[in-house]
Amino acid sequence: MASCGQDNQIKLWLILFTDFLGVELKYKCTLNGHSAPVLACAFSPDGQMLVSGSVDKRVIVYETSTGNTLHTLSQHTRYVTTCAFAPHSPLLATGSMDKTVNIWQFDLKQPCAGNIIENASKVAVEDWSEDDVSAWLCAQDLADFVGLFKMNNIDGKELLNLSKESLTNELKIESLGLRRKVLQKIEELRMKTISVPITIPDEFLCPITRELMKDPVIAADGYSYEKEAIENWINSKRRSSPMTNLPLTSPVLTPNRTLKMAISCWLETQQKPV
Repeated sequence: MASCGQDNQIKLWLILFTDFLGVELKYKCTLNGHSAPVLACAFSPDGQMLVSGSVDKRVIVYETSTGNTLHTLSQHTRYVTTCAFAPHSPLLATGSMDKTVNIWQFDLKQPCAGNIIENASKVAVEDWSEDDVSAWLCAQDLADFVGLFKMNNIDGKELLNLSKESLTNELKIESLGLRRKVLQKIEELRMKTISVPITIPDEFLCPITRELMKDPVIAADGYSYEKEAIENWINSKRRSSPMTNLPLTSPVLTPNRTLKMAISCWLETQQKPV
């Protein structure tokens, strides 16, 4: 049996069947590797492997007999909430708050410590084709712009160079709200493509997702969280604080405008040329 939780660990237990006590639970070992709470874990059908998904956005596959890490998968961009092996084929599925489900295939020649083949390799945004941009638009709930972007031959390089002026004057997007939404998504994409690592102040990171907050709110425990993350936490019927594990006395969330302004100012300083 496996259990996982807020301590960033997975614990394995042996279930022993005895004549006198019936069933006995015996601790076997602790699996480490995640840097944030573990939200899901599952055994392979033969019990040789265990997969886990975490708030750190990673999926780790362990060998259960030794506790060794076989694979670390980092394709998801938000925290991983579910994972499962297929019962009769060498496939693994992982689901995330990034609104994607990734399918992974195992090398049949090495069923336990074999290679995992990813269906789609990562491509640098600058090298995206027009079709890649179209797929990205759909993933960002901007499918209505696919035709417009294709008509204007927007590939990855062009996408990163879009500005408020080009959206208005060249692409003729009249709605201010839609322009802002497109620019926000492009800015998020630019932040992911920065080659030089940026150290984000810890107070700007959501304790649940460990990502830069865009809409910080204060919960009843006094801590600030990304609004969507804490709402999902509360809606999943968790009644304890993600930080203290004490009961949340109220589901009310208060916008943290001061923190939001501080994050905006910090982002502006990061975008200025050196």
